[in-house]
Amino acid sequence: MVLAIVNIGQLVTLAGPHRSRVGKELRELGLIPDAALLVEEDRITAVGPYAELRARIPAECTVIDAEGRCVTPGFVDAHTHLVFAGNRALEFEQRIAGATYQQIASAGGGILRTVELTRAATEDELLAAARQHRDWMLRSGTTTIEAKSGYGLDRETELRMLHVLARLGAEGPARVVPTLLAAHTVPPEFSDRREEFVRWIAEELIPEVAEAGLARCCDVFCDDHAFTVTEARTVMVAARSHGLRLRVHAEQFRPGTGAALAAELGARTADHLESVTEGTLRLLQGAGVQPVLLPGSVFALGRTHYPPARTMVDLGLAIVLATDFNPGSSPIASMPFMLSLACLQMGLSPAEALIAATLNAAWSLDLGDRVGSLDAGKQADFLIHEFTDYRELAYYIAAPARPRVFIAGKEAMR
Repeated sequence: MVLAIVNIGQLVTLAGPHRSRVGKELRELGLIPDAALLVEEDRITAVGPYAELRARIPAECTVIDAEGRCVTPGFVDAHTHLVFAGNRALEFEQRIAGATYQQIASAGGGILRTVELTRAATEDELLAAARQHRDWMLRSGTTTIEAKSGYGLDRETELRMLHVLARLGAEGPARVVPTLLAAHTVPPEFSDRREEFVRWIAEELIPEVAEAGLARCCDVFCDDHAFTVTEARTVMVAARSHGLRLRVHAEQFRPGTGAALAAELGARTADHLESVTEGTLRLLQGAGVQPVLLPGSVFALGRTHYPPARTMVDLGLAIVLATDFNPGSSPIASMPFMLSLACLQMGLSPAEALIAATLNAAWSLDLGDRVGSLDAGKQADFLIHEFTDYRELAYYIAAPARPRVFIAGKEAMR
C-alpha cells in the first residue's frame, strides 16, 4: 500500500549527517517547498519537490492533500514520567502560596505522595491513566515517548509500572521507550537504611529488569533530596554491567550533582542541568553526553533559572528538548509548548528547538536511524500541521493546534 502526501507547502525533512546535530547544524532543516512525501507500508520511500515526484505516484494509492501546509517529523519526547496514579494539584496550590519543591518534599509530599497513590493502583488503573497521558501527547504531535518508572520504589510496583509501559508500547500507536528509575528517591521504609535500598536496586532489581527486557535504560535522580553522586555511581555501574543505557537527572538545583558522573560513566544523557557549570559542560561534550533540557519543570515550579542552552550550543553539545511530563514539577504534555519556552526563555531559535525535539531526541534514545527526520528508509512518523511555516510551532504559544499525526504511515490522531 502506497501513501502519497502531496501539495506540502513546506516540508521539514531534517536531512543531513547521520548523527545528532550540533552547532550551526541545528539550524539546517532541509526545507523543501511545494513538496511531496511517498510512503510504502510503514517506511518513507521518497521525499522531494512535488513536481519531481508526481510521476512516481502510482495510480493505485492513497493520496492526502496537505493543502499547502507544513509537514515535520513527529516529536520525540525523550524524558517523561508517563505512568502514575492521581495528581498533585494540592501541591500546585501550595507552590503558588510560596512553598518550595524541597519544602513540600520534606513534608512528605512530592514524589512520595505519588508513590503512595501509585502503589495503591492496579495495573489496569495505571494503564488507563497512562493511556490518557499518552493521548494528550499524541494530540500535540508526539510520536515517540521515553517513559520512566520511579513511582513504585518497591519491586512489585516498579515491575507493575514497567509492565504498563510494555502493554502501552505493544498496543501503539506511539512508540514507548521504557526506562527504570527506581533510584528516584528513598522510600519511607528505607529512610534510615539508604545503603540497603541502593544495594537492592543495584544487585536485585536491575538484574531482574534487565533479564526480563523490561527497560532499555536506567536513570537515577542525583540531587540533595534524592541520591548522592556516590549512590548514583553504584546504581549506574550496575545498570551498565547489565546492558542498560545510562541517563541521569543532574544539576537541577545545584552544581556538582551528577553531570560529571554522567561524563565519567559514558551516560547517554544528562537531564535538567539548570545549575550546570561551563566546566562540567565541557566534560559532557568531551564524553559525547547529550543534555536533555526540561524548561517545563522550570516554568511549572515558578523558577527563572533555565538551562544555559546557548552556551551548550556554542560548546558543540547535541542538545535535546523534552517535556519532563510528571504530576509534580512539570504536568505539561505539550512538546510545542516546550519549543516556545526554549525560544523565549533559553534563547534557542525555532529551528534549533525543533531539531532538539525531534532528531537529536531520537539519537539520545538510539533511534536516530529509524525516526526523527523524514529521510527515505525511515519510519513514516510525521505531522501535517495546521499552519504553513515551522516557526509557527513556537510562535503560537499554547495554541490548541491539532496536527494530523501519522505513525508508521498510519494516521493516529486527527
